[in-house]
Amino acid sequence: QVQLVESGGGLVQPGGSLRLSCAASGFTFSRYAMSWYRQAPGKERELVASITSAGGITNYPDSVKGRFTISRDNAKNTVYLQMNSLKPEDTAVYYCNAARSTVFTYDYWGQGTQVTVSS
Repeated sequence: QVQLVESGGGLVQPGGSLRLSCAASGFTFSRYAMSWYRQAPGKERELVASITSAGGITNYPDSVKGRFTISRDNAKNTVYLQMNSLKPEDTAVYYCNAARSTVFTYDYWGQGTQVTVSS
């Protein structure tokens, strides 16, 4: 059974930091690209960070570049998102995603964790 379990969300003041974790099970984690998405109320889900299966390449949109860092530990089947200099506009539910394309496309999602940036 595939599971992606996010943790680490919460309430933080502007300028603060949070570290999200996503623990994976039920599939071969090291073969999957991993990503973090977020969705704010009334907005579409957007990509905030991605990392290749071996961890060699990362990608960020301009809105978080320089503030967010994605990393992974394939020995622990876990992907992380370090978020620094948080802003109120970072408030959203953050989702972990695992994806792999071969002959078939595999795409798994976690249940999400709430991040609220407010004073």
